[in-house]
Amino acid sequence: MPRGRSTFNKRQKEQARQQKQRDKAERRTQRKQEKSEIGPGGNDMDDLREHAEAQAALFRIGSDEPDSDENANHRESGE
Repeated sequence: MPRGRSTFNKRQKEQARQQKQRDKAERRTQRKQEKSEIGPGGNDMDDLREHAEAQAALFRIGSDEPDSDENANHRESGE
């Protein structure tokens, strides 16, 4: 008994859908494995905090200079 074109297309579409689900599940498990490799103590918040402290230190270094560009612009314009 021959199958019609619509049956073939439906079957192809369903197979594609199932393959996408498998791929998505595989990516999900990979992300879970990567998270577990980092461990409970090594999260991104520690890295972000260190980066923020470094940035704050840079801003403190820049504020020690009395003649910054902003101050020079105010003096030149007479304000």
